[in-house]
Amino acid sequence: MTATIEPGSFLTLHYRLAGPQGDVINTFEGKPATLSLGTGELSPAVEERLIGMEEGVRTTLEIPAGEAFGERNPDMVQWLARKELNDMGDPLEKYAVGEVVQLPTPDGQGQFAAVVRAVREDGALQLDFNHPLAGQAVTFEVHVIGVL
Repeated sequence: MTATIEPGSFLTLHYRLAGPQGDVINTFEGKPATLSLGTGELSPAVEERLIGMEEGVRTTLEIPAGEAFGERNPDMVQWLARKELNDMGDPLEKYAVGEVVQLPTPDGQGQFAAVVRAVREDGALQLDFNHPLAGQAVTFEVHVIGVL
C-alpha cells in the first residue's frame, strides 16, 4: 500500500520553487528535503496542494500570483540605520543592492532574511522583508520520495 500525504505527515521530497525570474529553491541537484507538514517550512498554499499526493509522485503545479506567498506588502520595505546594522553584525560589512541579508529575530533565537533594495550614502539600507515570490505566480515542482 502506498502512503498518502496527510496534514502533519513527515515527508522526504525533492522540490523546486520558481517565480518569473527563475528558481528560488531547488533541491533536485542535491540532498532531498525532510519536513513536517504544518510546521511552516512550506507556505500553506503549497502544503494544501501536497495533501492527498502519494509516495513516488512527481508533478509540477502552477500556483496563481499572490497565492503561494501572499501579495507584496509595501509596509515590509523599510529603512534600517547603519548603526543598527553595526549593532547586529560586522561594522565593516559592505552591502549591495539585490543582496540577501540575514538579520536576527528580536528574541535573538533565529534569523530572517531581507533583500537590499537601496543603500544610502550614510550606510542605511532599504530592506525588503517580503518573501522573494510574494505577489508572483509560482511554479512548484515536487517529487515525493517518502511519507511517514
